[in-house]
Amino acid sequence: MAKTKHEARDRRKISIRKRVTGTPERPRLTVFRSARHMLAQVVDDESNRVIACASTLSKVSQAEMANLKKTEQAKKIGRQVGMLCKSKGIESVVFDRNGYKFHGRVMALAAAARETGLKF
Repeated sequence: MAKTKHEARDRRKISIRKRVTGTPERPRLTVFRSARHMLAQVVDDESNRVIACASTLSKVSQAEMANLKKTEQAKKIGRQVGMLCKSKGIESVVFDRNGYKFHGRVMALAAAARETGLKF
């Protein structure tokens, strides 16, 4: 049994990554959530490269997300990564919640990415 929250998340993360891999046809959309920020990356695991990424840490994003709540920020990040994928010809992805529960900001990001037309 895990002793800390981080150990429990790492155990869940390993369990998820055993089943979820990204291919060139269907890359992996992975999410990182911290106390203040949200990051999303689309990764091709076969060639070990990041195809698209969006986060609240980028200078462009910080200006437009200054007065938004964290859930609204997650929605914007989901829309951004969805649009980047569409512009690169990616229509479907595998969602990797990275050990986080699928609710709140993680669910908001996924819903916004689906609104842009990404399938997962």
